[in-house]
Amino acid sequence: MLGSDFVIIDFVRHSSVVLRHSFMRSNAASQQPSSLVRALGPIDATMIVIGSMIGSGIFITSAETSRLSGAPGWLLLAWALAGLLTITGALCCSELATMMPRAGGVYVFLREAYGSSIGFLYGWTLFLVIQTGTIAAVAIAFAKFLGVFVTAVSPDNYLVAPISLGNYAISLSTEQLVAIALIALLTWTNTCGLEVGKIIQNTFTFAKTAALAAVVVIGLSSGWKANSAALSSAWWDSWVNGWDPQVAQPGLAVTGGFALALLFGRSMVGPLFAQTAWTNVTFIGSEVRDPGKNLVRALVGGCAMVVVLYLLANVAYLAVLPFPEIQHAPQNRVAVAMMNAVFGHSGAMCMAAAIMISTFGCDNGLILAGARVYYAMARDGLFFRKIATTNRFHVPAAALVAQGIWTALLVLPRTVTTNAATHQVTYGNVYNQLLEYIVSADLVFYLLMVVAVILLRRKKPNAERPYRTWCYPIVPIVSIGLSALLTIDLAWLAPATSGIGILIVLTGVPAYFVWRVGAVRRPSPF
Repeated sequence: MLGSDFVIIDFVRHSSVVLRHSFMRSNAASQQPSSLVRALGPIDATMIVIGSMIGSGIFITSAETSRLSGAPGWLLLAWALAGLLTITGALCCSELATMMPRAGGVYVFLREAYGSSIGFLYGWTLFLVIQTGTIAAVAIAFAKFLGVFVTAVSPDNYLVAPISLGNYAISLSTEQLVAIALIALLTWTNTCGLEVGKIIQNTFTFAKTAALAAVVVIGLSSGWKANSAALSSAWWDSWVNGWDPQVAQPGLAVTGGFALALLFGRSMVGPLFAQTAWTNVTFIGSEVRDPGKNLVRALVGGCAMVVVLYLLANVAYLAVLPFPEIQHAPQNRVAVAMMNAVFGHSGAMCMAAAIMISTFGCDNGLILAGARVYYAMARDGLFFRKIATTNRFHVPAAALVAQGIWTALLVLPRTVTTNAATHQVTYGNVYNQLLEYIVSADLVFYLLMVVAVILLRRKKPNAERPYRTWCYPIVPIVSIGLSALLTIDLAWLAPATSGIGILIVLTGVPAYFVWRVGAVRRPSPF
């Protein structure tokens, strides 16, 4: 019996030595000098923030938000509260970003606050669907608006007809082909060096910011029409406007004010995800000059500018369009409907061109920044080893290519819906479904990031913090409270969707242990 005790003790001692050695080796790898170059100034970093945020969301999501909330006042409040969540998050994130200005950004923050496993789950989910799914969705939006000018680009013009796989199908339409070509083009340009990616980002961000500002000016200067939402709709009484919670969400078991409160929370999903990509600038922390100042300016200044523009854009929609026309804009294209109302067909065409510019620049920023997270994970021994390398232009080309391939694959699958009455088959996009699943999970990671500010103040009180969160701890508490309420609200209204989102995150658990074991067995490449 005594002998077996010694065996157990020896085994435990040996295991602890192996794990400690693994951790030290992984930690040493992550602390090796990066071959990435600090070549981004304050304007460049701000353009990453603005460019990643302004995509197609602001031009279309107000339709769904207005249908769920039922009144102009609630529409504006949804965008305002989403903006408050964004600004408070940016203030908290600025402390973490200046404290740890490294490649990987939020991945690094979560790793330092909670351990490598939570950091990995974030990076894994980002690669699996959040970043790549968003890139795919924005690329399809680009192709969809290109179809306004080139009729051959259509979701129904097939090069490879849908191949049915039960409730799903694989196809290649001209619209999908254009989306894949855009992903390939921007992936390639970003492998040619940070300077190329920076020029594309700055150029298109300036252009689309000007386009969004023009929408605001045109909408507000055209005057408040007699039949506009401001004059003909009850600003806060959704029922007076014909709103019915059971129509807004079929099967909803509650009624009255509680139903309105629940659906108002859900109406914030569109506004939130029209502006969530601001964290992308933290992914390139190793490439920003003077990060102690420039990251704060980019995060707070860039987010504030976009939040104001988004709110004013919705005021412009309300100034021009009757509220029912916002709710039922064709294909949810509220901005196109507004420009069509002001200038006719030529205005709609100009808006389509502006959205193409917006989505092109947005995808460039997402592609540029996202690859840095997988690069950081690989340097920690938690992703494919090749991903931890850079090319002769000092950019993580392997990570960019891996991201591009997976994103292109996400464009191909489609959902299949059959009308029971007419037996007509319609096809959707799997990545849109995946993004719906991941909404709650993404909010959880956001919540963890803000809580990390408080945790790291306790765990690392003496760490250098070039910037400290303004009005601490009130700002983090407001941010935590809002995100927690939204997470609970979505779990209540869509438990199956939220549950699947959590399951997608949990697929990273076995993957984490596979890479963790591999890190123990193989020598560090650094």
